[in-house]
Amino acid sequence: MSMAIRNGRSMRKKDTLWHQVRINRASYLLMAPYFTLFFLFTVLPVLMSVYLSFNYFNMLEMPRWVGWANYIKLLLEDDIFIISLRNTLLFAVVTGPVSYLLCLLFAWIINEFRPKVRAFLTLVFYAPSICGNAYMIWNLILTGDRYGYLNGILLRTGILNEPILWMQTEKFVMPVLIVVQLWLSLGTGFLSFIAGLQTVDKGLYEAAAIDGVKNRWQELWFVTLPAMKPQLMFGAVMQITQSFAVADISIALAGNPSVNYSGATIVTHLLDYGSTRLDMGYASAIATILFLLMVGTNKLVQRILRRVGE
Repeated sequence: MSMAIRNGRSMRKKDTLWHQVRINRASYLLMAPYFTLFFLFTVLPVLMSVYLSFNYFNMLEMPRWVGWANYIKLLLEDDIFIISLRNTLLFAVVTGPVSYLLCLLFAWIINEFRPKVRAFLTLVFYAPSICGNAYMIWNLILTGDRYGYLNGILLRTGILNEPILWMQTEKFVMPVLIVVQLWLSLGTGFLSFIAGLQTVDKGLYEAAAIDGVKNRWQELWFVTLPAMKPQLMFGAVMQITQSFAVADISIALAGNPSVNYSGATIVTHLLDYGSTRLDMGYASAIATILFLLMVGTNKLVQRILRRVGE
């Protein structure tokens, strides 16, 4: 009897679903191109990567099923991956929250200026993230001889007696990469915060003042941030993705491989196996681990952000 009831309920749910699809068929038709492209170029590659992670695949032969062998080798035998994982987690823990807070703080401050000044400052802060010559600038600053800008300043002021090979000295590589990433981090998340601040209803501040909100910090916590939660979520996703997917900075400044793998990240390790060695099964296992790290971190951050304003 209970089985029949459950079957009846499931049939009613299906009828309701198809009824809603028929009613809103024009909307689904308009969304179909996006969902088709999203499935073909996002969902399908992720599923294929997960499948290939359980195979040996060298791009020349058909994939050969090896089960958990790639993951066992990755987590128990690959010392470079462990170094890359540690560097990536350190990088994400430092740059993720700091860059997120900097984006929010600068956006909040810039939002108080007049429109023309606000537009100019937004361009100034956003420009480094889209600057194609950003790495060239930092290479000039960090050049290891006395003609490098940083070495030149420190030598001229007497802080150093001889030039430092910044990106060939292991202890300096990760701190420098973190500083450069923070400089480049005011990107899409920063713009989303600026846009979110523009959409906050000014009447909410008047209502909050009547309810007892007395200063700007209380306005920020109880009014501004709750009103822009979608932008906060989007900015969190973007900053997490940037902090976990760092590779170009490390390769451009420290090389690949870097000295004693001090600048190695999960993505540089992935590029090594996927682009150089063409071991796509092993590279897919690395990509799957990175994907799980990103998803887990996003879920944790979203749970924290839901409590903003409480």
